[in-house]
Amino acid sequence: MDDRDTVLPIVPLVVRPAAAAPISRPWPQRLTDAMVSYLPVLLMGLLALATWWLVKHTPVLQPERASAPLRHEPDYEMQGFSVQRFATEGPAHSIIEGQVLRHFPDTDTLEIEGVRVVWTDDQGRKTLATARRALSNADGSDVQLMGEAHVVRDPAPQPGADDAGRIEFRSEFLQVLAQAKRVRTDRPVSLIQGASRLQAGSLNYHHSAGTLELGGRVRGTLAAVAEPGG
Repeated sequence: MDDRDTVLPIVPLVVRPAAAAPISRPWPQRLTDAMVSYLPVLLMGLLALATWWLVKHTPVLQPERASAPLRHEPDYEMQGFSVQRFATEGPAHSIIEGQVLRHFPDTDTLEIEGVRVVWTDDQGRKTLATARRALSNADGSDVQLMGEAHVVRDPAPQPGADDAGRIEFRSEFLQVLAQAKRVRTDRPVSLIQGASRLQAGSLNYHHSAGTLELGGRVRGTLAAVAEPGG
């Protein structure tokens, strides 16, 4: 080994100043910086909260419900009443009077106690009906008489009318169809016309057709009809 001295290269040393310590900022500024950093997150949270509130408080459209059926109960009641219905010209075509009237909206019918009904046809002929109780449609063209039902059709007021005779019906139930000029019942009935007296188990009288149907046991007396020139 060579005893000569070993020469090492000299490396220059660079001395750098130490890094300056960070300057501490006031806490309000640090809080502001933190809020700015988290602002997007806060906005997203507020948006989600607002969306939830809208969903929670938005009214939900309910499915359309079918209207409940009307119950058979009167919606109004009158006492000591008189109801008149008029045509375009002339006297009243029908007058309904009674002690108590109740209207039922589900069937649009009238229930009447102590009823009295008068119909007047185009010829001025009147039909009078009375009973302890009645059930009528709204215009009085179909009246069911119950309890001591009595119907009297007066003679025609002028010569040449369709029928000059007076006819009378009595029963515990009579149905009067005014427009059709019909009287019918399925109960025992008495019929009086002039000197004729008849009793039957049922009746169907159609004035316009000039027909009278009597059912069940029929008994009574018929007046003789005078022949022309007799």
